[in-house]
Amino acid sequence: SAPQSALITKLPGFNNNFPSKHYAGYVAIDKEGSKNLWYYFVESERNASEDPVVLWLNGGPGCSSMDGFIYEHGPFNFELTKTNIPRLHLNRYSWSKVSNIIYLDSPVGVGYSYSKDKSDYTTNDTKTASDSHTFLIEWFKMFPEFQSNPFFISGESYAGIYVPSLASEIVKGNKNINKNNKTSTNVTKPIINLKGYLVGNGVTDPMFDCHALIPFAHGMALISNELFEETTSACKGKYYDVPNASDECFNKIQKVADVVSLLNVYNILEPCNHKTSIPAFNIGSLPPSFLKLGKTEKPLPVRKRMFGRAWPLDVAVRPCIVPSWSQLLADSNGFCIDDRIATTWLNDPAVRKAVHAKEESEIGRWVMYTKQIIYDHNIGSMIEFHRNLTLSGYRALIYSGDHDMCVPYTGSEAWTKSMGYNVVDEWRPWISNGMVGGFTQGYANNLTFLTIKDILFQNTNHKKP
Repeated sequence: SAPQSALITKLPGFNNNFPSKHYAGYVAIDKEGSKNLWYYFVESERNASEDPVVLWLNGGPGCSSMDGFIYEHGPFNFELTKTNIPRLHLNRYSWSKVSNIIYLDSPVGVGYSYSKDKSDYTTNDTKTASDSHTFLIEWFKMFPEFQSNPFFISGESYAGIYVPSLASEIVKGNKNINKNNKTSTNVTKPIINLKGYLVGNGVTDPMFDCHALIPFAHGMALISNELFEETTSACKGKYYDVPNASDECFNKIQKVADVVSLLNVYNILEPCNHKTSIPAFNIGSLPPSFLKLGKTEKPLPVRKRMFGRAWPLDVAVRPCIVPSWSQLLADSNGFCIDDRIATTWLNDPAVRKAVHAKEESEIGRWVMYTKQIIYDHNIGSMIEFHRNLTLSGYRALIYSGDHDMCVPYTGSEAWTKSMGYNVVDEWRPWISNGMVGGFTQGYANNLTFLTIKDILFQNTNHKKP
């Protein structure tokens, strides 16, 4: 049964009873006990013994999944107060209303997760997937009562890489465990009951992700029809291959960049306070379609994301080191972010003690976006991962906030369509509380694409839970 040493009995800022059990702590993922991943687990408030277990991963790479816990779909709403401790209120829209959810700080070096060997902070996509898989195997050993529950992986942004790569690792691992179980009576590893996964505003493939930006800007009336047609003609409709574009194409794309430069790229409807002395988003901080290699100060063009979400141009096909969010933040000119609540709460010694995290003197301050990892993107386009998983019977929900310009819904809609599956549920609105919540299209092989309307869900559009 669940380890009582991991049980959370109280949390600073919350004075009521928990509606379900909460656990937190470390799982060692190597034999030496050097690499330790930290998790926060919330049991379902409905029926914990039968409801799905959901793993949540924030992106980055380098962003703590407590981002999702505090700002998106965790059990509490956090209120900033004049005191040092935020006030916590129950969140009636928490995912824990219908599921058991694990918030995991991954890879090692992110959030409260740490290693005694600093070389472990140099990592990549495949190592991260392997480490997360090891975590899950060990976690289900610690919580055996949940081994038979349906299991889903979820995440957003760079988790568009994390989620399908981890799902593939689990599928491969389950096959090996089944094979070993047939030849040995010593069963030591649990089968993970994977049923599917969810990806929100996730990076997937550079051609689709980057190609979507200019059509999105045109469709949202951010650029004129004339500029759109001129750019389309100059670039021959290929906006994603900017490093190899003609000067005419690049100049048109730069003009588009100038037009949209003062917008909040995470939600074009929301305001953003920028420094007035300099442009809010210079060329180094614009989405990758707006960049050209060799014409920026940085050796690697990047996308800047809220709360540690960042990735380089052609992330899904070209091996490269992904810049940390802290590196990007140092060059920012006024991001639309505010992580005061998370930073204040998670660095309070009483909170660290309550959630069984190491003290600051041992592992340093908790930060939303770490600068201590060196992350190498070494996995190609995720489309074949999605194809293999869905053809193997796993359910996939690909969803997008409809006003996010970082990873526009147009790209996700296009790549899901490119899979070539038959449409089994034609494009239609989906309804929430009598209102249109967005639009959805269902495909064969349990693949669903879905948009979420900003007006219905008042949250940063890039971070739709």
